[in-house]
Amino acid sequence: MLDFRIETFLTLCKEKNYTKTAGKLCITQPAVSQHIRYLEQNYGCRLFHYEGKNLTLTSQGEQLKKYALLSKTDWNRLEDILKKDKAERRINFGATLTIGEYVMPGILAGLIEQSSNTSLSMLVDNTETLLQKLQQGYIDFAFIEGQLDKNEYTTRLFSPARFIPVCSAQHEFADSRVSFDEIFSQRLIVREVGSGTRGVLEQVLLEHNQNIRNFSHIIEIGNLNVIKSLVEKGMGITFLYENAVENEISAGKLQKIRLSEFEAVREFNFVCMKGSHFMKENLEFFERCRALYESEEKPK
Repeated sequence: MLDFRIETFLTLCKEKNYTKTAGKLCITQPAVSQHIRYLEQNYGCRLFHYEGKNLTLTSQGEQLKKYALLSKTDWNRLEDILKKDKAERRINFGATLTIGEYVMPGILAGLIEQSSNTSLSMLVDNTETLLQKLQQGYIDFAFIEGQLDKNEYTTRLFSPARFIPVCSAQHEFADSRVSFDEIFSQRLIVREVGSGTRGVLEQVLLEHNQNIRNFSHIIEIGNLNVIKSLVEKGMGITFLYENAVENEISAGKLQKIRLSEFEAVREFNFVCMKGSHFMKENLEFFERCRALYESEEKPK
């Protein structure tokens, strides 16, 4: 397990307040101060300083946080391994919404068939939340859509993914080519801030010198199925990964908008903490998942 003073340090990094940290850890505020003072004396540097009323990390504090989080992730995984029967293996990972709902089901079925003694736990959430969970050691790795700083993590390309504009089959855009300027007259139905889909859309619009706020109306929905249902009813248009709407397009419920000068291909990435002692196991799991996905993609 991690040194209890490192646990105090990480909690203070998150809470940015000595009183809240004490309450979270069920210790006194002087004890929190004592733990931080011990670490600063031990490492010979300041870890925090105040900017006005805001508690911020020093550059040395940022370094300690980075390596402490990695150590916590590995310790959590090691404890889980030691406490379980050797024959049983548990894997905790995350996936963003599109990947979790439309890519992973077939892969999970294959994994269960291959390793019946492996316990799998998949957290489905947006990109921002999953990266936080990864840093905090709640998951071992994640399959991410959207933007991330690849210098901060070990990443592998899982698959390319087409990002497309979509409307109802009865929409005025359904059977005609549309200019980029025309789409902004429409109501946009979009994921929440922090989601990979939202981040990709904002980046694509920026590449065309446009902004999401240029749409006439914006509706934010955190559920892909609700977004697709509203678009199918003609309530607006949306932008999604093709994986998420291929069934509806095949069934004639939705249609890809033929948007002039628009071609967006992004990445689904496998992401884990850089420097993890379990890197070999992480990458082996990634290779198994990619092999299963590629076997599904091949024509039957």
